[in-house]
Parts: sequence; structure tokens; C-alpha cells
Amino acid sequence: MPPPSPAIPLGPVAAQPPRLAEKVPAADERRPFARTPTTAEPGALVPGGRRQALTFADLGARDPLQLHGTDAQNGVAFSVRSDEVVTGAVLHLVYSYSPALLPDLSQLKVLVNGEVAATLPLPQDQAGMTVARDVPIDPRFVTEYNHLNLQLIGHYTRRCENPASSSLWATVSNASRLDLRYASLPVRPDLGALPAPFFDRRDVRRLELPFVFASDPSRDTLEAAGIAASWFGALAAYRGALFPARIGSLPGSGNAVVFATADERPDGLPLPAIDGPTLAVVARQAPANGQVLLVLGRTPAEVKTAAIALSLGSSTLAGTRAVVSGALRVAPRVPYDAPNWLSSTRAVKFGELAGERALAVSGYDAGVVRIDLRVPPDLFMWNTRGAPIDLRYRYTVRPRADRSSLNVSVGDTFVDALPIPAQASPGWRLSRYLPAALASEAGAGNARATLHVPPPLLTPRTQLRLNFFYEIPDSGECTVRLLQNVQGAIDPDSTIDVSSFPHYMALPDLAVFANSGFPFTRMADLSDTAVVLPAAPTPDVYSLYLLAMGRMGASTGYPATGVTVTDAAGVGEFANKDLLVLGAPDTQPLLERWAARMPFAANGNGNGGRFDLGDLVLRLGDWWRGTPGVERERARASLSVVTDGSGALIAGFESPLRRTRSAVALIGASGQADTVLGRALLDDDMLASIQGGMVTIRDRTVTVTSDGTQYYVGALPPIERLRWVLSAHPLLLALGGVLAALVVAAIFYRLLRAQATRRLKE
Repeated sequence: MPPPSPAIPLGPVAAQPPRLAEKVPAADERRPFARTPTTAEPGALVPGGRRQALTFADLGARDPLQLHGTDAQNGVAFSVRSDEVVTGAVLHLVYSYSPALLPDLSQLKVLVNGEVAATLPLPQDQAGMTVARDVPIDPRFVTEYNHLNLQLIGHYTRRCENPASSSLWATVSNASRLDLRYASLPVRPDLGALPAPFFDRRDVRRLELPFVFASDPSRDTLEAAGIAASWFGALAAYRGALFPARIGSLPGSGNAVVFATADERPDGLPLPAIDGPTLAVVARQAPANGQVLLVLGRTPAEVKTAAIALSLGSSTLAGTRAVVSGALRVAPRVPYDAPNWLSSTRAVKFGELAGERALAVSGYDAGVVRIDLRVPPDLFMWNTRGAPIDLRYRYTVRPRADRSSLNVSVGDTFVDALPIPAQASPGWRLSRYLPAALASEAGAGNARATLHVPPPLLTPRTQLRLNFFYEIPDSGECTVRLLQNVQGAIDPDSTIDVSSFPHYMALPDLAVFANSGFPFTRMADLSDTAVVLPAAPTPDVYSLYLLAMGRMGASTGYPATGVTVTDAAGVGEFANKDLLVLGAPDTQPLLERWAARMPFAANGNGNGGRFDLGDLVLRLGDWWRGTPGVERERARASLSVVTDGSGALIAGFESPLRRTRSAVALIGASGQADTVLGRALLDDDMLASIQGGMVTIRDRTVTVTSDGTQYYVGALPPIERLRWVLSAHPLLLALGGVLAALVVAAIFYRLLRAQATRRLKE
């Protein structure tokens, strides 16, 4: 391997180093999400393969990597798809280091899976500067799952030194990138390999998987596609997923999913025999690369059956073709039983949410234990301390009392600090439940604490962070090295419990829709959801529908086997369902039919600043319900915001067909719905801005408005409901107290008068 390149200083006056990878051009001018790499974008094509650059931020490093002490390590993990092999790798490293480091004794080591890829000097003339250099990596070091580590060997004096000195530091930017060259491996089609190659968990890019229909799909075929999209969306999880819809033809290259029947099949694709609900995988013919997943049936209903078998039974498939025999029996779901969500009926153990290795850390610069929490959005936690956590943890006993602690945060918000004592706690002892060989407590302590997550912090998507902070002992200037013998672990039997909270919330709230798909995901299989499409949908509407199903699957972790697809003419049959309305102002007739119930003007004449008699009635209703913290300015946007092709609108409102049922409308211009709305639903920055009752979207700007017309879903216990209602009306509560006192006084008055009368008679 060639040696690392010379270090190049970076700064406002320094020349920028050459790019390691060419910019990937968009496939076409309106390609959505061009700034986010997807699996459909191979990167820079090179002879014999492709080339791709991944920054440390892409690989999960939220912040720059910090290295402190005489011997410190930090790094990132990366993986390689099962159908590719790395043939070349270059690390473009951007870093800085302390001016106090001695150049002849200090160095920065680059390690790949424990192998030393390079040792970088730290010259004095570049100390304190941000520098960049290219480090070639032997591709033989790279396997399927890899860890790239940076190790600082630092010294600031030739005599006795303090290994914990603040002068011993280096920082590696998370803009550093790994430039990889791949070669494709031949992969035989096999249903047993599913979901690969269509989704590979080793690939950190956003999933982009085209869905192909032979012609305009029927409702059953669309429901089948929604089931498959939600399954792939659940697999893609944090990556996000796109499903561009195509009618009649396959994309030029790459993987795809085809939905077809014996009578309707896409051009240029031979299909196997169809004897019933069928799943098959075929390789694409040269020069196209990739494979095609076939979801087939003699009728659209059989295509849907095949999609259910794919989403629920893919682990039992094998070979290149499988026919589903017999009727599929899918157990009915119950509300709030989504696999990804915290259970609403019992305490949930941390071991169910994270692996045991992820719950343990070691060293003074140990990482944070992170536990992702998906909480039902409609938990009613008013006037409570929040969700209780029964936290059990193990720690290295401190040699003397100091400031060491276990800090608990939710997201970026601090919650509590639990002290790490100088001797083991005499209370709860894990040793009671361990074999004698493992029960030694010479250097380990066990503790148990109860704390509460405040209600404002328990959002639908949040993260519990537990950080063991061990104070570095002051060992003086002549300690050979800092002994990294401290550890911390969270017991997998620790629990969080939200089962005591009822389900009740005010809607519309687009934040819970955008982040967790609520209220549709209340039923994990979307059996209470009807998607209302235009009578003649275009491919962009199909793509938006599939993207929404992928988002639902990512939220619940379960395929949408119960979703219903209809149009405006048939929506009346589904009054008992929540409605997801898709379309454009000129193609979706419900936007005109339900205009009076929606927070926007379908005729283009908004009345945002006008007050009329109807508003008086609404405001009286608002006074009675109280103001639970939602923006009260009433606004009625005009659908003209979406007619120029660059804007879109998302609105939530109570279903006009039945009270307490919800409707959400995703409205975009014809031919552009998936571009604008899809970007908003998959872009983290834009997603955070979607809230309230209605948002308008133009380019990357999200404008929030709220029509103030709230309704409530769920139920409260009678006493809790009375407290909730009266809490917003203290005058009414005082009046009720006075009336109650008068009634009690009247009763006592009559009782005492009766007793006095009896005494007089005696």
C-alpha cells in the first residue's frame, strides 16, 4: 500500500484538498431527494465497479470524535453489502491536535478491525491547525462488518507526566470521509435471501426501490403494494425508503418489485407460471444489472395474498419461486400493539429495547448508553410526574468518594444524576441472582433507583441516554499510565412503564402524524385506515402513497396488512375508518366536497383574517374546552399554494363522515406530489417543522398554521375527565364548590332541625 499523503492545512486561506469522489449527477431534473444518497444511486461509476464516499456523520458520528489522554481510541463502524466486495479504500482524514504534544513521542494510529492501517506523525508546525490527509487502507482488512478506529498516543513531556492532562487531546472531524471502491459479486436469485438484495441491512443509504405495475393498478393490487412498501419501510427503519411507481416498464437498471397478474404483465419481462398467489425472484438480463421480485397472482386478490405472505412469511421461503397454498390466517391486531412501540399494558424491560452489549461501556471516555424509545403519541400524562423508570445498574466502585455519577438524559435534556459511591450499595445486590463464580463484589457495585421521565420529554420518538461519568483520579505527574479499569452497565431487567396512562389527546396534531403516523398507526396493521386516492391517480400519487406506507411501517415495525384503498366515490363505505386523503386540487373531489370542514379554502379564497358569526360559535367552544397550549390563531390557507408545482399542503381535521375519526390530507400539484411532500416527510430538518393543524410547504420552507378547530380521540376515566375539564375553568370550579357547600349546609340544616324537633317532642 502507498504511504499516507502529506498533511494539508485547512482554513480560509489554505487551498482545499482535491475531492476524492466525483459528484453523482441526478438521474433526471426532478429526481427527489437528490442530496440524500439512495440505493438506486450507485455513486461514481468506475471500471469494474463503483465508488462511494461516506462521511463519519453518515456512519453515525453525530459530533467530532474526541481523543484525550496518553492512549485514547474512538471511531465509527461501517459495513459492506453482501453482493459487493471492497477493492480499494482511502480515508480522507480531517483532524487537529494539541500544540503541547511532542512530535517524536506522539502519533495518531488508524486501525481497521484492529489492524494498523497507518501511523500518522504529529509535527509541531501543524499543531493546533485543522489538517487533512489521505490514508490508503488495504482492502484485505475490510470485511462485511467493520470498525474504523483512531488511536491517539500522546505525550507532552519527556519526564513524568499526568496521563489525564488536558494538554493531551486530538479531535477528528465528523466531516472526515471514507472513500470506497466496490466490485459487484454474482448473486443467484433466491427467495431464501430475502430481503436481500432488495434491502441490505449493511447498507446505510436510503432505500430506493422502484415498484412496477403492468397498468393502472386495481385497489387490491394497490393494497398489495402498500403491504410490501410498509414491510420494506419497517426494514429500512431510520434510513427512510422511497418507492418510485412505474407503469408498464422496468427502470433501466437496478432492483425492482413487480406486481402483475396472468392477464396484466409489464413489457419485456417474462413471468413464470402463475398457479395462485406466487412469489418469485429473477435476474435481469444484460446489460441491466439487478434482480426483480415478482408478486403475482391470477387475480388482484391473489396478488394481495402473495404480498401478505412476503411480509409475514419471508423467512420460510426458498428457491426462486414459491406458490402460497391455502388461505392465510393473520391474527387480528389490537390497538397500540405495534412491535416498535412501548407496550401500553405492561412494564418494558431495557433488554427488549437494546442488546446486552449496547447496555455496557468501559473506560473514562466511555460512550453513552443509548436506548431508543417509541412511545404511543396519545398518552395522557397531565398532572403526573411522568413515566417511571426502574433503573438497575452496575458500576466500578470508586477508591474514594468523588463526583462520579450516572447522568440520565432524554434527548439532549438532562433528567437526573445518580451518584456512583465509593463502596457498594448495601441494598439491592445482583449477586443474589448470579452464580458464585460471578458474584464477587470486590470491585463492582450494584444500585437501583427510581426516576421519572417528565411528560414533555416523552415524545413519540425519543432517546434515553445514560452516561457513566467517572472522575479521573489525581495521580500526580509520575504515573506511568492511566489505568482504564472502570466499567458501567445497565441491567437488562431495568424497566420503563407507561401502562398507567390513559390514551387521550387533542387533534389535529401533524407532528405525531409526521413522526409516528398517528392516528393511523394506532392499529399496527392499519386496519382502521382507508387511503383515498383520486379516481385516476398518476404515478406520483402512487409513489406518495407507497412512501406513506413505508413511513407507517417504519413507525410500527409491522406491515400494513389491513390497509384499505378507495376513491372519493367509495369513501362513504369507510366512515368508521381514519382517512388519508391524497391528490391534487384538480384531481381529488373531496377537497371541494369537504371544503367547509377543512382548514383551507378549496376555491382559492382564504379567509384567514376575517371574523364572522361562525367564528363566534367556535370561540365559545374554545373557551369551554380551554386552551391546551396549541396556537389559537385561526388560518384558512388557499389551495393556490400548490398549483404552481413548487408547493404542497398537509392538513389534519376531524373526519366529515364520523366524529372522533381523523382525516389527514396530503395535497400536492399534479405530477409533483411525491417530490415536495416526500422530501418533507423524509428530511429530518423539515420533519421537525411539521406540527399544528396545517402546514404549507414551498421548496424547503415549512410554514405552520393552525385552524384552532380541535377534537379529541381516546377516553379518560370519569374522575380524570372531570379534573381535566375543571382545570381549565377555575371560576366554574369555585362556583361548583360554593354550590356544593350550600347543598351540604342545607342538608345539615334539615337534619339538625329534625333532631331539634324530636327533642322538643320528647
